[in-house]
Amino acid sequence: MNIIFGEFFIFLLGLNVGSFLNCIIYRLEVNQSFLKGRSYCPDCKHKLNWHDLIPVFSFLILKGKCRYCQKPISQQYPLVELATGLLFLLIFIFQFYPKESLWLPTGQAIFNFQHLLFTGYWLLITCFLIIIFIYDLKHYIIPDRVIFPAIFIALIFNFQFLIFNQFSVFENLILSAIGAAGFFLFVVLVSRGNWMGIGDIKLAFLMGFFLGFPRILFALFSAFLFGAIMGIGLIILKRKSLKSEIPFGPFLITGTILALFWGEKIMNWYLNCLSF
Repeated sequence: MNIIFGEFFIFLLGLNVGSFLNCIIYRLEVNQSFLKGRSYCPDCKHKLNWHDLIPVFSFLILKGKCRYCQKPISQQYPLVELATGLLFLLIFIFQFYPKESLWLPTGQAIFNFQHLLFTGYWLLITCFLIIIFIYDLKHYIIPDRVIFPAIFIALIFNFQFLIFNQFSVFENLILSAIGAAGFFLFVVLVSRGNWMGIGDIKLAFLMGFFLGFPRILFALFSAFLFGAIMGIGLIILKRKSLKSEIPFGPFLITGTILALFWGEKIMNWYLNCLSF
């Protein structure tokens, strides 16, 4: 019962954080501070009451329309809330039940300061990644106001490995970050910015410092694989052409999430298959 309650609580927390992330994304789009002012409808500007802001449920109850002007509410809002809730739940399970099955942990949970610290760090970086995912998907740009604070937090957090004489861990992370960013810098220079943007270099640095080696390799491979599949699919459906621009940030973030949870296991499985 305690396990179920804990998972339910972290999922609800994720839903509410997702609602706040939607607010940040919109305020970034209109160049407003998210630290002050009540939420309002983007169309009629009517200030929203608490019962208009219940994650997911308000969208369903209102049938996807504003209570005041009846204009459609973007599906981004419930999708971001659900995605944040699910990612929070995954992080909770992977941190506190690392050796258990994904959805049905049966053993004793591991609660100590280290797990709490890493859980908070994973949750915070994940929030930054969600914002970047949506913003880049909509506007084809990775905002510096999001990526630089994320990199700074990652740097500050990982300095603990130097403080506790775990230099090899810090070295792994910083070299992974520099290597990933260097690779994208090379691509940008070779293509003169036609294949990748400067924002992708910054995001690659964050990915490397967040994942380390070998997870960063899996994340980059997954990103290019999914990007190629999506690009070919859009061309076949005649939604895009060979010269069309496609934001790569969402694929990098998808690869990061996959690598964070399952990267090492998939790589070990693949290497074991090659050994036979």
